[in-house]
Amino acid sequence: MNKIYNPKPDTWSSILERPTKTVDDIEATVKEIFKEVQKKGDSAVAKYTSLFDGAILPNIEVTKQEIDEAVLSVPSDLKEAIQLAKSNIKKFHTAQITAQVNVETVEGVNCWQEKRPIQKIGLYIPGGTAPLFSTVLMLAVPAKIAGCNEIVLCSPPDKNGKINPAILYAANLCGVTKVLKVGGIQAIAGLTFGTETIPKVYKIFGPGNQYVTVAKQLATQFGVAIDMPAGPSELLIVADDTAIPAFVASDLLSQAEHGADSQVILVSTSKKLIDAVELEIQIQLDVLPRKEIAEKAIANSKLIFVENDKIALELINEYGPEHFIICSEFDDFYCNGIYNAGSVFIGNYTPESAGDYASGTNHTLPTNGYAKNYSGVNLDSFTKAMTFQKISKKGLQNIGKAIEIMAEAEGLQAHKNAVTLRLKAIENEK
Repeated sequence: MNKIYNPKPDTWSSILERPTKTVDDIEATVKEIFKEVQKKGDSAVAKYTSLFDGAILPNIEVTKQEIDEAVLSVPSDLKEAIQLAKSNIKKFHTAQITAQVNVETVEGVNCWQEKRPIQKIGLYIPGGTAPLFSTVLMLAVPAKIAGCNEIVLCSPPDKNGKINPAILYAANLCGVTKVLKVGGIQAIAGLTFGTETIPKVYKIFGPGNQYVTVAKQLATQFGVAIDMPAGPSELLIVADDTAIPAFVASDLLSQAEHGADSQVILVSTSKKLIDAVELEIQIQLDVLPRKEIAEKAIANSKLIFVENDKIALELINEYGPEHFIICSEFDDFYCNGIYNAGSVFIGNYTPESAGDYASGTNHTLPTNGYAKNYSGVNLDSFTKAMTFQKISKKGLQNIGKAIEIMAEAEGLQAHKNAVTLRLKAIENEK
């Protein structure tokens, strides 16, 4: 890892730069595939599934038989673990349900707000070398709590045309309504436009590689909402001499093994800790099955020493990490001062893996600095807030004059007339 000591603030942006391609590098490919899927539907999806996944499929929809076989093939201990995680995720997201907001702003003017579910949603679940069945839980569980009617899941098949059994088990457990063997840009395009087999949805959720991230952003140009631009995973840890080096190293590696384009950073006020963590990383890295992937990510990562906690916090807020671990004597200082982070983990015994799987919080989080202006997925991600109002005659009399004055000042006479006519009618009743 790259060691950096006391970097000056004017160098932070270059030091903290993510190891990702620019949108320009990817956008042309994404647009080409979107255009073809929009025009040719399933045949274009089949073409790119064959090209990118090496699978030729007579039917991309997962059958009930395939789901039943997957349920039987998942080991019982993994089923129990998934069920525990689902229970905790359900508890945490159920607690996020909010009551109707009802206010009489002035006598006779009643306003209220209600949450309504987004009816049709698409879930993108990465497959490949790390099939993220845990993401099914993170997305489908709150979707069901919110009351979404149609939950469509897309995940890339392997070369044999199969989706990982644990993904199918989790989808079945969580009430997903349709599962499709399609991944990458073509999956996002299918959910955006709809094809003969893939339903068009109103909002797309889920992480993916840089191509999927750009595809999701492009989908917004066609009237489809997205959860956030969630790209390659990242983790920043702030730690001092109260941290346990082996634990810190294990957390850094847990994110590094996601992919070669992942990024992990340690910020510390202790040079001694930095040296100890660097040593631990090498020890633990040597025995990882995904060593080659983790090594590439580690090459893009940083060990940064700063003089004090105030500087550390400023640097962290500038970076805006997806995951932020605090292993510091002054954890309250960091908890109270952090504004830009997707999810925060506090203390030596709170590994980032807990949030990835089973603590109950959601692991679909903003990356690439988007934590500065996006939230992670939560129950409200699957709903929209609708406002209502009901005004009595007395209420209109109370606010009518103000409406008339404001409408006339804006030059919108018809707006004014809509009130004036009613006020005159009320006066004539007297």
